[in-house]
Amino acid sequence: MAKGEGAESVSATGLLQQSILKQEELIRPKRPKRRKGKLSICSKVCYAIGGAPYQITGCALGFFLQIYLLDVAQLDPFYASIILFVGRAWDAVTDPVVGFFISKASWGRFGRLMPWIIFSTPFAVISYFLIWFVPDFSWGQTMWYLFFYCIFQTLVTCFHVPYSALTMFISREQSERDSATAYRMTVEVLGTLLGTAIQGQIVGKVNTPCVRDSLLLNMDNSSVFMEDVNITHDTGLLTDTRNAYMIAAGVIGGIYILCAIILSLGVRERRESSELQSDEPVSFFQGLKLVMNHGPYIKLIAAFLFTSLAFMLLEGNFALFCTYTLGLRNEFQNILLAIMLSATLTIPFWHWFLIRFGKKTAVYFGISSAAPFLVLVVIMKSNLIITYVVAVAAGISVAAAFLLPWSMLPDVVDDFNLRHPDSHGHEAIFFSFYVFFTKFASGVSLGISTLSLDIAGYKTRGCSQPEAVHFTLKMLVSAAPVALIILGLLLFKLYPIDEEKRRKNKKALQELRDEENNSSTESDSTELASIV
Repeated sequence: MAKGEGAESVSATGLLQQSILKQEELIRPKRPKRRKGKLSICSKVCYAIGGAPYQITGCALGFFLQIYLLDVAQLDPFYASIILFVGRAWDAVTDPVVGFFISKASWGRFGRLMPWIIFSTPFAVISYFLIWFVPDFSWGQTMWYLFFYCIFQTLVTCFHVPYSALTMFISREQSERDSATAYRMTVEVLGTLLGTAIQGQIVGKVNTPCVRDSLLLNMDNSSVFMEDVNITHDTGLLTDTRNAYMIAAGVIGGIYILCAIILSLGVRERRESSELQSDEPVSFFQGLKLVMNHGPYIKLIAAFLFTSLAFMLLEGNFALFCTYTLGLRNEFQNILLAIMLSATLTIPFWHWFLIRFGKKTAVYFGISSAAPFLVLVVIMKSNLIITYVVAVAAGISVAAAFLLPWSMLPDVVDDFNLRHPDSHGHEAIFFSFYVFFTKFASGVSLGISTLSLDIAGYKTRGCSQPEAVHFTLKMLVSAAPVALIILGLLLFKLYPIDEEKRRKNKKALQELRDEENNSSTESDSTELASIV
């Protein structure tokens, strides 16, 4: 009897231990053979493709919207400057607003970020197409372009802010996020290449008519006079040019939809990838205060603000510079293509460079490399070969400017998470406010640059421009960008996260996560044993 009871006791104990072990196996999943958090190449490619729509549309608008408003829609430079400034400023304001709503969004079946990307896409494509449509009425054209430009910027922000924050939710591994960012930057620069090729080559097939100086001699650049000229001069060619812009917009809109579909089907948003769990999430405004008091973040966005402005000024005025100052009216779309092709081909090189020599070193070498060539293209007489050399050199620097900010922002977020382990869910704030400051400053710069062209005496649809306009364009594509690059690099010396600091942060974060996972597993095992 005693023996039987002992055997029964041992048997029950064994069953209990096996039961607990089996349940613990259910709670603690088996480790996969590959490293936890490792992304497949397919996932990285699908994630990277999601960055193309923003860059394709942004490149087309950045390079061509100014010259389109002036020479195709035939708006007065003053009204064009208002559209460019207000549109960019509105775009900047929408970033933190969208970031706020994303931070308040709850996790659903498709994640917290992906629904924003999916539902904004069709409306963004429609509004983008209408930006490139010239309405029949002339009295409200300024409001037409301003309205649809602002609507599109709002909708594309609803796509891009969650997409940017998605970097923190695809993997816990910093190396995997850096690798995915490199894939993304490659595709995004390919997107700028594609946007430049589609917009430039389709529009470049049609010669935009211009008005000879003899017709504009001693005439004011008033809308009434230009309206009279439009009726009698090259109306058919102008219609063909407008149709070419709409065809390009339709093609780009189709690519936008395709990329959004691939992103939504090929990427899984991982809730656990970024967060160090806490009982109570911090509110948006508390999180905003914490983010804005985070020193490395402020220093990083201040430095990249100036370097980004340099390339935005170059982007916004380069088409006009090639057309009028260099006299390469029929070549400017190919020169823009050379810039983007050079940038695309050198993204892998800069990814290797930042891994080999560190991100701060890559910033100094990559972004500063364009400055000598920007000076060269201005001080020498117009020469097609030299212009293409400058375009290739500028593209190499553009690649670094594209890759590095998005590669370094996750490092700042990791540093913030390490200092504030109980405050999570603020990734959208980091990314949206970086974009906010950059876009707002670019709106101011583009508005001022277009207004300065108006003050210099820019002639709408003129075959040539006054000397004051040539001087202004030289300042906008050379002197101002070089000065901004130097200022940005000087500020970047204050950025504290170098390679050694980054490795320490990575190790400390991994220890925190391991400790948290072990604590969670022990708690679950204790609770299960009590239940059994």
